[in-house]
Amino acid sequence: MNTVMTLPEKVPYHLAVIMDGNGRWARSRGLPRLAGHRAGVENLRRILRACTEFGIKILTIYAFSTENWGRPEAEVRGLMNILETVIDRELKQLHANGVQLRHIGELDGLSEMLQGKVSKAVDLTRNNDQLILNVAFNYGGRQDLLQAFRRIVDDGIPSDQIDERLIDYYLYTAGQPDPDLVVRTGGEMRLSNFLLWQASYAEYYSTPTYWPDFDREELLKAIAQFGQRERRFGLVLQS
Repeated sequence: MNTVMTLPEKVPYHLAVIMDGNGRWARSRGLPRLAGHRAGVENLRRILRACTEFGIKILTIYAFSTENWGRPEAEVRGLMNILETVIDRELKQLHANGVQLRHIGELDGLSEMLQGKVSKAVDLTRNNDQLILNVAFNYGGRQDLLQAFRRIVDDGIPSDQIDERLIDYYLYTAGQPDPDLVVRTGGEMRLSNFLLWQASYAEYYSTPTYWPDFDREELLKAIAQFGQRERRFGLVLQS
């Protein structure tokens, strides 16, 4: 008998997800890796609906890392095609549902046509306020910090004026609160260069469930664990 879970009182405002396990999901079914990535895209639609239902306001997904360029050329090309297809197929509905799309990472390496489609999607949805969806594509946490430091230097800001708030301003996620909860599917226990600065005090949840199978109920389990955590931010809570 399935147990129906209720939504906990404490829900993360900003949820970040490392969508891992697409390739292993496909392999376990005798399918090519790209079939797993396509199944992962289909699942994202379901998770977006669940985030809206649960009152999550920001969702950041790790779609393509700076290290993923080292994967087989056919897989990289397929991932680019999937991103383009998703924009073409889903943008209208996402816009109608009030989703604000933001790209975090570099556009370098993407085709000129795909860069244009990403920019158009961001511009079209910039005033939507139902849910912010940060798509980390060609993103790395170290690269995020590196570009921030370079821009600070280029802007001539004296070292004694550099503090955490200033660095926040120069990161790709500028203007957004840090993630409250980082979920990793697929069973691994590492951040893999994802939001290294921003996730410093996020709660972490790992599940063996592969991303294509990470459904509404699995998300509820993660939120339930989050609701039981005492967030100290390096401090000692007074009783």
